[in-house]
Amino acid sequence: MTIFAGLDVSDKTTHVHVVTSDGTNVWRGVCASDPDVIAKTLGRHAKGVERVVLETGPLSVFLYHGLVEREVPVKCICARHAKGVLSTQVNKSDPHDAQGLAHIARTGWFKEVRIKGDATHLERAQLKIREQLGKAHRSMVNQLRGLLKLFGLRMGVVTTPLKRRARLDALFGQRPELRGIMTPLIASLEAVEAELAGLTKALTVRATADPVTARLMTIPGVGPITALTFKSSIEDPGRFDRGADAGAFAGLAPRRTQSGERDHKGRISKAGDAMLRSALYEAANCLITRVKRPCALREWGKCMAEAKGIKCARVAVARKLAILLHKLWLTETEFCWN
Repeated sequence: MTIFAGLDVSDKTTHVHVVTSDGTNVWRGVCASDPDVIAKTLGRHAKGVERVVLETGPLSVFLYHGLVEREVPVKCICARHAKGVLSTQVNKSDPHDAQGLAHIARTGWFKEVRIKGDATHLERAQLKIREQLGKAHRSMVNQLRGLLKLFGLRMGVVTTPLKRRARLDALFGQRPELRGIMTPLIASLEAVEAELAGLTKALTVRATADPVTARLMTIPGVGPITALTFKSSIEDPGRFDRGADAGAFAGLAPRRTQSGERDHKGRISKAGDAMLRSALYEAANCLITRVKRPCALREWGKCMAEAKGIKCARVAVARKLAILLHKLWLTETEFCWN
């Protein structure tokens, strides 16, 4: 008798449901959200289980690696895909979700999600922290400018912290009472800038030392952050049969709706890794607007911008950059300008 199990994971507890290949319920229960506890629970109530399914979530990486170490045949599936199946149930509850996941495991009607290794997640954690610091920095700068405008003071264009400090001293000379009020925000802004600069420098050193990212950085417009983001997002170039699949993985491929004689291609799907999509978009913008040396991709992007607008051109070039990055990584070659 073949047995399958579904795990509905929450922060503290995990609901477990075990079924046979014909859909007969074997056991259901609750255990702690810990890989050792879950493995022991499955060993008692689902001995010789063929497949265990859990959804993507905050604890999915931790539980997946822990269960794999304990030789549990676990598969992680996309929560968005599972939602379509689980929504057919009349009542929404954790036990019912676990039951639905068990039947998904039984039928095999799912798309497995690739779980990255610990080293990749450590690298992505640094990139995520840098991204969050960048958002905080932009928010603080905009807040400072907005507060100054309340009193008729305009900071104008400042390109460096030194110029900003000189400009603020001149503005506070007009309204001295604002200096003490703005000091906490300015101090926080400078602290964020220092951390951001240090983290960017560390990531640049890592990207330069890595042979894979060093090759990817030979592409015009692709810097250390984009190269590291692409490497950590893809992790293994062999997972894609075609370079176009890398663009689709970043959510840069258009949605398609086809039925009968109707075949409509819409906007890009924006599915997948948002950080990778943003990095490729910035690299494409840099290639089109800032790179001076001529190359085929740059000229193609400029023609696209004239025909369909700069935004469409950035997206199109970003998709081609994903294909090119995948190809260089797979063939272990550098970018050729000619």
